[in-house]
Amino acid sequence: MNHQITASTCCYCGVGCGVLIEHDGERILGVSGDPAHPANFGKLCSKGSTLHLTGDPAARALYPELRLGKGLARSRTDWDTALDHAASVFAETIAEHGPDSVAFYISGQLLTEDYYSFNKLARALVRTNNIDSNSRLCMSSAVVGYKRSLGADAPPCNYEDLELSDCVMIVGSNMAYAHPILFRRLEEAKSRRPQMKVIVIDPRRTDTCDLADLHLAILPGTDVALFHGILHLLLWEDWVDRDFIKAHTQGLPELKSLVRDYTPQMVSQLCGISIEQLHQCAEWVGTSPSFLSLWCMGLNQSTAGSAKNSALINLHLATGQIGRPGAGPFSLTGQPNAMGGRETGSLSNLLPGHREAGNAEHRAQVAAYWGVDQLPEQTGLTAIELFEQVRSGKIKALWIACTNPAQSMPDQSAVRAALQACPFVVLQEAFRTTETAAFADLLLPAASWGEKEGTVTNSERRISHVRQAIVAPGETRSDWAITVDFAQRLEKHLRPGQDSLFAFDTPSQIFDEYKQLTRGRDLDLSGISHALIDRLGPQQWPFPEGASEGTARLYLDGIFPTANGRAQFVADPYRAAKEQRDARFPLTLITGRLRDQWHGMSRTGTAAQLFGHVSEAVLSLHPDELRRHRLQPGDLISLKSRRGAVIVPVDSDDSVRPGQAFLPMHWGDRFLKGGVNTLTQPAFDPLSKQPELKHSGVRLEPVHLPWQLFALIEGNVQQHFETLRPLCEAFSYTSLSIAGRERPALLIRAASAVAPDPQLLREIDRCLALNDGPVLAYDDPRRSIGKRVRIENGRITAIRLAGETLARHWLQNLWLEGRADEQLRRWLLAPLSAPPGQANASTVGSKTLCNCMNVSQGAVCAGIGRGLDLQGLKQELGCGTQCGSCVPEIKRLLAATAQPVAVVS
Repeated sequence: MNHQITASTCCYCGVGCGVLIEHDGERILGVSGDPAHPANFGKLCSKGSTLHLTGDPAARALYPELRLGKGLARSRTDWDTALDHAASVFAETIAEHGPDSVAFYISGQLLTEDYYSFNKLARALVRTNNIDSNSRLCMSSAVVGYKRSLGADAPPCNYEDLELSDCVMIVGSNMAYAHPILFRRLEEAKSRRPQMKVIVIDPRRTDTCDLADLHLAILPGTDVALFHGILHLLLWEDWVDRDFIKAHTQGLPELKSLVRDYTPQMVSQLCGISIEQLHQCAEWVGTSPSFLSLWCMGLNQSTAGSAKNSALINLHLATGQIGRPGAGPFSLTGQPNAMGGRETGSLSNLLPGHREAGNAEHRAQVAAYWGVDQLPEQTGLTAIELFEQVRSGKIKALWIACTNPAQSMPDQSAVRAALQACPFVVLQEAFRTTETAAFADLLLPAASWGEKEGTVTNSERRISHVRQAIVAPGETRSDWAITVDFAQRLEKHLRPGQDSLFAFDTPSQIFDEYKQLTRGRDLDLSGISHALIDRLGPQQWPFPEGASEGTARLYLDGIFPTANGRAQFVADPYRAAKEQRDARFPLTLITGRLRDQWHGMSRTGTAAQLFGHVSEAVLSLHPDELRRHRLQPGDLISLKSRRGAVIVPVDSDDSVRPGQAFLPMHWGDRFLKGGVNTLTQPAFDPLSKQPELKHSGVRLEPVHLPWQLFALIEGNVQQHFETLRPLCEAFSYTSLSIAGRERPALLIRAASAVAPDPQLLREIDRCLALNDGPVLAYDDPRRSIGKRVRIENGRITAIRLAGETLARHWLQNLWLEGRADEQLRRWLLAPLSAPPGQANASTVGSKTLCNCMNVSQGAVCAGIGRGLDLQGLKQELGCGTQCGSCVPEIKRLLAATAQPVAVVS
């Protein structure tokens, strides 16, 4: 076998880790971290290290599919037919209803060259600003914060600042889960310099809090009040840099007038923290030699997201903590190339090179460069507005690329209704399994990670070359190539006889055209090329022509890209989140991330290994809330908001405060009937237009679903998904996941108030291959209980429990262990429900604590029982020695078994 190694970049979060892809030219065989890449120096998280396991061919879109009428099935077609049809529909729609009757909704996972192609298509050819990105859901409030306060959308910091800072404030980010490689770097820095102060501001006590010297568990949505309260104390104690303020800023008098009212007493009450905590936080911010802030979705996904960003940046301007090592406001990007999208203008209000679509001079500059007479003046639709207009019928043709709005957008009932009503939906996507794929009239198969070339920009402004390792499978094409081909066909309708605007043959040609639009701008990329990155390695912008290296930090001279060179203090008052707790909806729902899943799980959801730590959607509630609602862990409840409801099991979790509930954001309708975003709200920030996905009013309602189903089947997981998921629509509650490493299997949990029609069970059994062959079965029709297990070559290959599922964990462990002993046979053939020798169904060993080394929680607990400490567990079991994401959980298990220490008061 011809093994090769190709250096490329991870396709998950905005850290931008370098990866080495092992392949044979046709298949990706493995992946490891690139020691030469400055973002990660060879380290990878649990998601990045399993990239090679996420390319399930059965989940891929491999050829174009076209539906010629609503209600009809799509059928396979060829590229010429597909793109000619799309060009004809778009041209006819534009001719009849105008350019703004069509729209493009694209993705932070696209490469910069893909982004640029789409922008030129929408604005120069179609003449619409209706092009927005899922980055609207991710980073748009950070964009507004940087621009209002500093003059440009440019994070000023460098990853080295995590190691150099004396005080690090992490706000609204479970960094240990969302950006684990950077968190490990921060962990190591603090272990070397214990005097470094770490402040974590988060309503929940997350794994990130384990590193904190101070955790401020503020009430959700009160960040602006907190930051104003900190500034109040900084001014009162004179912990400010008066020389910096005088020389480099403006607007402080107005802000001082505002924050005068944010007294410690008022802020303590608003935020739900003590006055002592507030004072400690302000003292560390104000007196530390260097102060760095890190934030993510907890600040951005809010109706006050722009105000939160600027209020945080105010603290840096007041203390002069910007433009030097270890200091500055540093947003952590959620997607691999959300930054590249912002650079190329891939939000409806932007143009390439950090220009504004609403600025006539900027429009003229871009139009002249592109060789068109003008660009559209009409304001483009942002994500929430776009889907509202799709639903109302104003948008009649919608092109979606590399994103899954039928999972990720808030208020899913409205979004799915919009997609269903839209006359023509094009989906350009690598995975045909996403929730959005069901709504596509035209499905265009895109190349995926490892199969395409281009560039991405990470959180520290560093541009990396994404290199192709293998030939793209089937008839898939790179996103830029699809866009350019479509654009050339559409030109024949809209610009007949004129030279093409899209004479591109390679992604490097596209980059070389795009970078000239940045020349002289704050993000000047004119000195960068694919070849230069290959020669010098990934580079930070600005990197103007003639430069020999990138720019590590911005604003070292205190001069900002504003009209007068001064940064702006922004005085926005605190405004509460849109939905507050009330009698009808007495709980606040917070959403967030899991350690081993990413976004809508279109990719990570194909790897069984990544379900080992958390296998299903579970609502986390404080023990007091469970008692108040008379619930036990594992009970199913209906979680209701003003927009919809989902049924989920509950769990006891004292990291969540009473009055709050936490649900991971990843679970869409594919894995959880209804999906989490059925609950979330479309209310958005007035400036950034970013929706408040983090904060919704909800209530719990009991459900009585005594009839339950558990099923497991090995083999082609995607095929089983396609046959079994539709059958599960009959149940009130359905949860699907994947288990196993060597032998992946589909797992199904479902529940209903009454037993289903026997024919449905027979159909499920047929799909599970349990109707004939080496199957052991027991049925009790009177109680609507049935058990079936298929045993081949001495081991279990399929299971179906109907009526009740007390033995499901026991059976799943037998399946994992590859054994089917006499104990199993006796249980199967007797009217017993609970597994032999067990009073309940739970088993501590079923959860995988360390995914990298496949170490279960049971093995860790057993090691602790033998007296092993953290180092001993690492040496004996290997846990915590790779990505390190499991270490905080292991430390909690160690602490839970430690002897209590007497406290003298």
